[in-house]
Amino acid sequence: MTKIKTNRETLIRWKIYIDRAKMYVGYVQFLMIAFVLLEAYKESNLGQLIFSNMLISVPIIFIIFVLLSLIVGRIDTLLGLREEELRNSSSSNPVMREILKNMEEIKTELNEIKSKSNNP
Repeated sequence: MTKIKTNRETLIRWKIYIDRAKMYVGYVQFLMIAFVLLEAYKESNLGQLIFSNMLISVPIIFIIFVLLSLIVGRIDTLLGLREEELRNSSSSNPVMREILKNMEEIKTELNEIKSKSNNP
């Protein structure tokens, strides 16, 4: 049996894979919750209509799910929530902080070089 190398990078890569899978599982869970909700209303007129015409209802529910997801995503984009989330995440990321620090140092050095070349 081959030995699995479990260093830090491997564990982080596995975590990323699991996080990606959680996102897709979330879609399935959302659809399952929608069907559980519909099941609760099975005895109502709308529920009877949906469950008696499953071949038509399922694609319509899926299309509605996609459209609502797009609308929620668009609202999220318009409100700038994702950008703020990324900004906060980046500011707490030590690698990103180091990159920003290095960029600031380069910018300062460039300004010094420009000021020396303008003032001979």
